[in-house]
Amino acid sequence: MTPLSDFPITRKWPAQHPERIQLYSLPTPNGVKASIMLEETGLPYEPHLVRFETNDQTSPEFLSLNPNNKIPALIDPKGPGGEPMALFESGAILWYLAERTGRFLPQDAAARYETLQWLMWQVGGLGPMVGQLGFFHKFAGKDYEDKRPLGRYVSESKRLLGVLDKHLQGRNWMMGPDYTIADIATFPWVRNLIGFYGAGELVDFEQFKEVQRVLDVFVARPAVARGLMIPARD
Repeated sequence: MTPLSDFPITRKWPAQHPERIQLYSLPTPNGVKASIMLEETGLPYEPHLVRFETNDQTSPEFLSLNPNNKIPALIDPKGPGGEPMALFESGAILWYLAERTGRFLPQDAAARYETLQWLMWQVGGLGPMVGQLGFFHKFAGKDYEDKRPLGRYVSESKRLLGVLDKHLQGRNWMMGPDYTIADIATFPWVRNLIGFYGAGELVDFEQFKEVQRVLDVFVARPAVARGLMIPARD
């Protein structure tokens, strides 16, 4: 069995509990997908804070685990075949942890693929669009004289919220009665849009009643409340 110490990332972030899943992350919408899932499943894990302000994500140690220099990333010391499993990309991590535990991903084939369909919808659509909206509304992009980029991302974010709102009508969760990785992927981004980005008015969020309803239930889950704060910022 490959020891955890063979992974260069553990030199920068030493494992105090090498028998646990090692999570390298930051409490951003993508980062908390992993921590929420780990809290929901109850898998033992050890979180490590990746500091953007000191460019931890571009350090050789972090790049040895994720060459794309994005969070989250993890190492599962008890991966397939008993060997450590290194993984990056939040959607892949959710899928992996669902497979590992047999939770939050339906066993029925049709429902399973529908769940993965909505997971991909978030990864390829809602997340990138809301992230760009946040850049152009809250960060350096707000100073651009040309407001067309912001307008495009506002328009597309509203369209996607409309898709989600319509889909949620008559459903407790994105897959109906069952809470799944599609919800864990999606609602941290909705929360960030109206919270940290402060863009609720821009996208007329009050019109998306179904999205608001499910968001409220999502953030009230104890595991979600814990996961949203992990890894803790100093």
